[in-house]
Formats: sequence, C-alpha cells, structure tokens
Amino acid sequence: MSAAQNIDQMSIMPDWLNPEILLNGLGPTVLGVLCLIIFAESSVFPVLPGDSLLFTAGLLIANGDLELPLWLACVCATAAALIGNVVGYGIGWKAGPALFKKNSRFFKQEYVDQTHAFLEKHGPKAVVLARFVPFVRTFITWIAGIGRMDPKKYFTYTVLGGILWATGLILLGSLLGTIPLIRDNVDAIFILIVLISVLPIAFEYLKGRREKKRAAAVAPAPEPQQP
Repeated sequence: MSAAQNIDQMSIMPDWLNPEILLNGLGPTVLGVLCLIIFAESSVFPVLPGDSLLFTAGLLIANGDLELPLWLACVCATAAALIGNVVGYGIGWKAGPALFKKNSRFFKQEYVDQTHAFLEKHGPKAVVLARFVPFVRTFITWIAGIGRMDPKKYFTYTVLGGILWATGLILLGSLLGTIPLIRDNVDAIFILIVLISVLPIAFEYLKGRREKKRAAAVAPAPEPQQP
C-alpha cells in the first residue's frame, strides 16, 4: 500500500483540508496548488493545513507518490511563504492607520503603540516562532505591519523563519516518510506536528509570566502615605 493510500484511508481532516487530497492527482499543477496554499496561509487565510501540507509533500516525494523534485518543492514553497509574509505585512502597514484613526472601542492608537513596543522587544523571536504556530503565522504578519516593526528587521527574520518552516518541514517529511512507522501513522504525525508547533509559543508565555513574577517579587514596596 502506498503512502498516499495510507493518508487517504486514515486522515481525520475534512476533504478540503486533507493534504493528500490537495496534493494527489493534480499532475503538473500540484506545485502551483502547494505554493498558492502556503502563500494564502502566510498572508490572509489562516484556516489552511500548512504544516501537514508541507510534511505530506515531503513524504509523498520520498515515496514516489508525488513526481516533483524535492529541491524544487523546497524552493517554491519557501518563496511562497516569504511572499505571503510580505503581502501580510503590507496589509497591516496600509490598513493599520485607517483602522485606528477613529480611536474606536476596539481600534485604539494605544494598541498600536503597545504592539510597536512589543515588537521592538520581542519582534525577531516572535516572527520566527510564529511560523510554527497555526493561525498565529498569519496574524503576526498583520501585527508586524500595524505595529510598524522595522522593515529590515522584519524581512530578515521572515526569511529565516520561512526557510526553517517551509524547507524544514518538507525535508522532515522526506526523511521520515521512508520509515514505515511514520508512513503508516500519518494522522498521529499530523497531531504531533500541531502540538509541537504550539510548544514554542507556550514556552515563551510561561517564560514571560515567570519574569513578571520575579520582577514583582524584587520590586520595592510602596512608601506609606503620610496622614
């Protein structure tokens, strides 16, 4: 039984999110579909299976079920991810001032200032880690644009994150896809990918909480008010 048949029989995802269905049977158009999905998830549409799609592409290539050069898949998927991030950043940069101009209940200038301060402190790390977190990888591009993160810094770390994510997951799928235990338990691998993707952001959240508690513990007590 081929890797494609295993994925088709086991996948718990709806058909329109099933990576095997998205990649199988498309012939010469498969590379374009792969790039389009990666671009869309990296810029405007978060509800797409980017992690599992990249991993599955590498797995199918390794097992001969997808006739596509591995290097070409890596280059094109990475380029699509980077272009998507540029578009998302541009959307945030252009739309941000209009959204926050009226200082409504949900769109206040102070939120932009807070976002800018956060990105100045954690921007590079956030841009790279966000690549591996579903939904966050889409929204971080808008946030970086709205918060006016330094373009040079943003694009530098976007390139790093894009290579680690797109090329890294395709190569991982290619390397692990030849192992029968991995090939025959694709559903479990999809779930594991999602869980691993969330770990970095959870770690940063817990780390931030510990730092706040530590800072509060060493902060001087307020002076008593004079009667």
